Amino acid sequence: MNNRTRDIPVSIPDNPVRLLDQFRAWLRTNHYRYQTERTYVHWVITYIRYHGRRHPREMSAPEIQALLTYLAAQRHCSPATQKIALNALNCFYRKFLKIDFPALNFRQSRKYRRPPVVFTDEEARSIIEQLTDPFKLMAELMYGSGLRVSEALRLRIKDIDFGQGQLIVREGKGNKDRVTVLFSQLYDRLKIQIDLATSYYKQDRENGVGPAWMPYALARKYSGEGSQLGWQFIFPSREPARDPQTGIIRRHHHHPDTIRRQIKNAAQEAGIVKLCGPHTFRHSFATRLLENGYDIRTVQELLGHSDVSTTERYLHVMNRGGLGVISPLDRG
Repeated sequence: MNNRTRDIPVSIPDNPVRLLDQFRAWLRTNHYRYQTERTYVHWVITYIRYHGRRHPREMSAPEIQALLTYLAAQRHCSPATQKIALNALNCFYRKFLKIDFPALNFRQSRKYRRPPVVFTDEEARSIIEQLTDPFKLMAELMYGSGLRVSEALRLRIKDIDFGQGQLIVREGKGNKDRVTVLFSQLYDRLKIQIDLATSYYKQDRENGVGPAWMPYALARKYSGEGSQLGWQFIFPSREPARDPQTGIIRRHHHHPDTIRRQIKNAAQEAGIVKLCGPHTFRHSFATRLLENGYDIRTVQELLGHSDVSTTERYLHVMNRGGLGVISPLDRG
């Protein structure tokens, strides 16, 4: 699959015969996000391969337990990864195949509480200065608006509201929309980027390139809207690519791996040795807001966290030191 179209669902037959294609069709019928589909299918494949390619109907709780224990004992996976694997197999067996199994007894992964890596404001700005547009603008949106890398890349022209000074994140994590702040000093460069996206749009219309990709529900609800300017990605890829689902040639957005490489190289150029990536800008956005006295519920809403405890972890990295403690030596 072309890297530019990895988040477009792969094509499956109308009446799939293969079990995994049937599972994909079931997930889509039940409105699971494509990212969830990819993850669940990955773990089902991992499960089948781990047990020598035996058919899933020939296996049950002992085999599930064996894989989950292997992930903890041999792979040293995090509790989150082990839980995702369990959720995938639970969905596959109990919901899709309608096969129940008894309570599982497996080795739990050890939970390591690691505080999020956060840039100082100086570090964030030094990395951003090493970048050039459009990657510089992407990084500034992640730092200035608290966006995930996927949310920045999926921004469409209609999602920017210059009049209200805000942008709308569509179908973020948990399939939720949210509104967040838009840094006013980005307006001019955002408009330049939108002009570039508009020029690509006009060029594609002249060359018969297909409409912008839209998720299933939106494609059904707003049939034909993918051909309208407002639905075009703000950060379009340089070249159109074939949609693996429909075969239509269309222009997608930049691939997330591209911005990850750009930020990694920029951090090295800036002399930043922290283990960091695009998501570090989002961590830093949250920490700056809390340092500036914003209410944690406000920060939670801007980040789109469903549980405030997820937002509270940033309290442990703000101010000075891990707990905001001032060292005795700093008192002179």
